[in-house]
Amino acid sequence: MALDGKQNFAVDPAHGGTRLDVFICAQLAPEFSRSQIGRMIKAGLVTVNGAAARASSAVRAGDAISVAPPPVPQSHQSTGDAPAIDVLFADKEIIVVNKAAGMTVHPAPGHPDATLVDALLARFPELAAMAEPDGVLRPGIVHRLDKETSGVMIVARTPFARTALSRQFKDRTVRKTYLAIVRGVVAKDRQTIARAIGRHPVERKRMSVASHNPRNAVSHIAVLARFKPDTSGGEAATLLRVRPETGRTHQIRVHLAAIGHPCIGDTLYGGGTKRDAGKSPADAVSFERHALHALALSVSHPRSNANLEFIAPPPEDFAAFLDARGVSIDSPTLRRWIEID
Repeated sequence: MALDGKQNFAVDPAHGGTRLDVFICAQLAPEFSRSQIGRMIKAGLVTVNGAAARASSAVRAGDAISVAPPPVPQSHQSTGDAPAIDVLFADKEIIVVNKAAGMTVHPAPGHPDATLVDALLARFPELAAMAEPDGVLRPGIVHRLDKETSGVMIVARTPFARTALSRQFKDRTVRKTYLAIVRGVVAKDRQTIARAIGRHPVERKRMSVASHNPRNAVSHIAVLARFKPDTSGGEAATLLRVRPETGRTHQIRVHLAAIGHPCIGDTLYGGGTKRDAGKSPADAVSFERHALHALALSVSHPRSNANLEFIAPPPEDFAAFLDARGVSIDSPTLRRWIEID
């Protein structure tokens, strides 16, 4: 559960000499991880005998330790103008949503309002109790999608679920399935892109496979459909299923651009301008964002360990683009795309 109020602990002789962060983690586990405890200590939410202390400080028998809940940032206590949100599933531990394209996940410079976090707080106000100790409101956020990427996201509803889900993402046991519509005809039916990604050496808003400080990144790609150009203005394109093995910033978009097939509509990585991106054969459909959708997510439930799979049907722009090319989206088709070898 979240910290609904201040928690007080007395150190018994058996734990004398233990590091402060280790002692508190033992008291609050499995709800809170050691890294979260460390941030709480650094934020001044933990006191020993009424005074602040370092995470590395050793506790002594008889010490009185208090842990206060993080304060909710004042600027986000009101969610009256929160956007609507498509909730696919919710129970006591998790919330699963179909994030709309154009929605930022949490408040950031340049995007202070109308975020996924605002929508979640309006629908599930108890999430405010899970505010981070650094003052930034990211209640239950354990992974992210780019602002213009649509699709399925899982959100932790309790500290226990947050720790358990974060571990799954870190251990790469979560299976993520994306749909991408890219420029040009991809020749190989299957391929794995294993190219490290890091910050672009010159353009700091971009990621790149030519970074000076890259990190390992792997994406598995399967062709679902190929669309040849026609006489009415429709460009050559390919519908791909992408399974990222790692989770680097902009990974799929960078990897697809690196093989010469950027997402249609991706103005950052070469997928064309918003004006001309993704025109249909009937010259009636265009993408006003990069054509990337998080279709499915498979995880283990934090409490029961049951295998769960959540599917977010592609939004209208995807459906319209594919329909104009004779590809209809229905449940059997989505299931086949997810399960294809």
